[in-house]
Amino acid sequence: MPESAVSGSAERRSVAEHAEAVRSMLAGLPAAKGSERLPLMAALGRALAVDVVAPGHLPPFANSQMDGYAVRSADLPDGGARLRVAAPIPAGIAPPELLPGTAAPIMTGAMMPRGADAVVPIERAVPDRFPEPGADAVVELPATPAGSYVRPAGSDIAAGALAFAAGTTLGPGQLGLLAALGITEVDVRRPLQVLLVTTGDEVVEPGTELPPGKIHDANGTLLEAAMLQAGLLVTRSAISSDDPAVLRGLLRGRSAGTELIVTTGGVSKGAYEVVRQAMAEEPVQFLSVAMQPGGPQGIGTFDGVPFLGFPGNPVSCLVSFEMFLRPALSAVLGTPAPRPAPRARLTESLSSPAGKHQVRRASLLPDGRVRLEGGPGSHLVHALASANALVHVPADVTELEAGAEVEVWML
Repeated sequence: MPESAVSGSAERRSVAEHAEAVRSMLAGLPAAKGSERLPLMAALGRALAVDVVAPGHLPPFANSQMDGYAVRSADLPDGGARLRVAAPIPAGIAPPELLPGTAAPIMTGAMMPRGADAVVPIERAVPDRFPEPGADAVVELPATPAGSYVRPAGSDIAAGALAFAAGTTLGPGQLGLLAALGITEVDVRRPLQVLLVTTGDEVVEPGTELPPGKIHDANGTLLEAAMLQAGLLVTRSAISSDDPAVLRGLLRGRSAGTELIVTTGGVSKGAYEVVRQAMAEEPVQFLSVAMQPGGPQGIGTFDGVPFLGFPGNPVSCLVSFEMFLRPALSAVLGTPAPRPAPRARLTESLSSPAGKHQVRRASLLPDGRVRLEGGPGSHLVHALASANALVHVPADVTELEAGAEVEVWML
C-alpha cells in the first residue's frame, strides 16, 4: 500500500478541511474542459466560459417610464403652462421631433422624441386623460424638471460594459438580459463527465427480486439524480461486487472522457471494504471526516483521474455530495449555483455528537420554522425523501432547544 494511503487511513479532518481538499483537487478542471457554443435556452443552468460584454445600450434609446406627456422642460416654468397637444407616440415607432410649446402623448416604453427631455405622468395633467385622436387640444401641465420619468439610453447597462464574468451560472434572469441585448448564443463550459459506481455484494438493481440479505441500490439513483441536477454528465457502471479486481476492471473500462470517478460504499474500516482494497496501489487517502452522517471518505486519483469515495448508506452518500462535491463544483466551475442558505428556528430540540458536524434532514415550513424529518440515522431514505432542506449543527454544539436558530441549506 502506498504511503499516501497509509497516512490517510489514520487522518481525521474537519468538514471545512475536507471541503477545501475536494475543491483543490478539482481546481484544474476548468482549463481542461474547454467550451461549447449553445443557443440561450440550451445554456440554462450552465456556466459561461468567457466574459460577455454588452454589444449595445440597454435600453437602446431614451424612453418613457410612464404613460403621460413628453415635454421640453423649458416650456414648463415654475407655475406650469398650457401646451398644444402634438401627435401621440405609441411604443415601437421613431417619433418626429417635439416642437417648442407642444406636449406629445407618450406611452410607457415609447421612444422619447428629439427635443423632449421629460415626461409628465397623465395623472398630473389637466385634463387627466388623453384627447381623442385628431382633436385640436391643449393640456395644462405642472413644472417638471429635465429627466423626469425618462429612462436614458444605457441606463440599465451601457454598450461595452461587462454584462457577465466567465463562470457566471446562467439562470432565467441572466438569459433574459442576454436576450434583451440581442445575443442568441453563448460560450459555456462543457459539463463535467463523471463515472458513478455503486459497490457491494449485498446490492442489486431495482426491479430485480431480493434474495435474503440483499438490498436494492438506492445510491446510484440518488447520486445520479443529484449530479444531473447539478449539470454533470453521468455514466453509471454496473454494480461492482466486493472483488477488488472486478472494481478495478470497471474503473479501467471507463470512457476516455471521464474527468471524475465517484464510488459509493467500501470506504470504511471493515473487512470487506472493496474500494479501499481496489485503491491499495493508488494515491488515495481514506480518512474520517468529523461529520454525521458521512464520516468515512476517500479522496485521491485513480490512473490520474480525480477520485472521490463516498460512504455506502444512502443518506451518507447524498450528504457527502451536498457537503463536498456540489460546493466544489460551484466554486471551481461556476455551476451549479450554491444552495440557498437561510437561517430558521427549530420546531423541536435535538442532540448532536460532540466534535462532529451533524447534518439533519428537515423541512422548512411556510412560517419560517424548520422541522426535523426522521432521526440522524444514515439509512433513513424515507425521511430524506420527505425533506426539502438540510440543517447544520456545528461540531462544537451538542444540544439545541426548540426555537434555536440554525443554518439551513435548501434542497
